[in-house]
Amino acid sequence: MKSDLETAVLPEEIQALREETKPTYRAVSPELEEILYKPFPVLDHGFVRVVDYMGDDSAIVQAARVSYGKGTKKVSEDKGLIQYLMRHRHTTPFEMCEIKFHIKLPIFVAREWVRHRTANINEYSARYSILDREFYTPSPDVLGKQSLVNRQGRGEILNPEETEKVLHLLKRDASQCYDTYENLLNEKEGCTVFKPGELGLARELARINLPVNAYTQWYWKIDLHNLFHFLSLRADPYAQHEIQVYAKTMLDIVQKWVPNACEAFTEYRLKGRSVSGKGLAAIKRMLAGESVTAESIGMSGREWRELMDVLGRPEK
Repeated sequence: MKSDLETAVLPEEIQALREETKPTYRAVSPELEEILYKPFPVLDHGFVRVVDYMGDDSAIVQAARVSYGKGTKKVSEDKGLIQYLMRHRHTTPFEMCEIKFHIKLPIFVAREWVRHRTANINEYSARYSILDREFYTPSPDVLGKQSLVNRQGRGEILNPEETEKVLHLLKRDASQCYDTYENLLNEKEGCTVFKPGELGLARELARINLPVNAYTQWYWKIDLHNLFHFLSLRADPYAQHEIQVYAKTMLDIVQKWVPNACEAFTEYRLKGRSVSGKGLAAIKRMLAGESVTAESIGMSGREWRELMDVLGRPEK
C-alpha cells in the first residue's frame, strides 16, 4: 500500500511508470531503481525523490580508464580506482554520472540552495499556478537563539514559553499572508471565475506578499562531482539545519546509486580534513617532539584553533 505522501506527490501517470517494466541496454543501479519516483519526506511538508539518472560506479571507472589507454584494466579493482580518484581529486570521471531530483522545499532554503550554480533547475512558477497553503514551521527542538560565537548559526534552545510565542507568531503571520494572497487573487485553486468589481490581481503580483517559509518545488539535475561538492557543504554539521536534512536524505539516495563512489566520498571528504602548509609543518614539528604555538609557526589564532580541532585537541 502506498503512503499518503507518495499518493499525494505521484500522479497516476508516474505510478504507471513505476509499474511498467522497460528493457534497456544502459547501466542501471538496482537499488536506485527500487526507489525511483518515490518521495522521501523532509521537514514538515517537503520531500526529495529521484525522477531520472545516468550512469553508476562502473561509468566512473570506464571514464577514468579510457584516458589511460590499453592495458589499464590491471590498475587495481574498480573500488580501489574510485578511491584513488577521490583521494587525488580527479574529478572529471565523476562528472560522467548525473541524477535528477524532484524537490519540495521552503523558499528560504531554496535561496541558499541556488548558491550552487553547477546544476540545471526548473522551478514551480507562481506566475502561472497558485501556491499551496503550506508553510515551514520549525520543530521546538531546532528553535535556537542567535549564537554568540557564530554569526550565522544558532545557540541555546528557547525555553517552552519562548517556543510557544515564536511558533504562534510564525503560524499567525503565515496564515495572514496567505489569506491576503487569496484575497488579492480572488481565486482559489480550481476556481478561476471572477465576479464584477473583485480584485483578481495577477498571480505574478499577488505572490509578492508571501513569506519565505512558503514551499516551492523544482527539478534539480546535477552531475555526481558537483553533487558531492554540494553534499560536502550542506551535509556538514555546521550547515543550516533545514538544508542539512535535505542533504542527508540525498546522501542516503546517492549511497544506493553509486555505493563505491559514496563510500570514497564519505571517507576522503566528509570524514577527511585538509590542512594548510603551515598546519602540516606544525604537525611534523609536534611529531618530532617540539613544543609548537600559533606564534612560533606564524598562524593566526583562528587558524590555530581550527588545526587543533582537526587534531582533536581543542583549546580550553
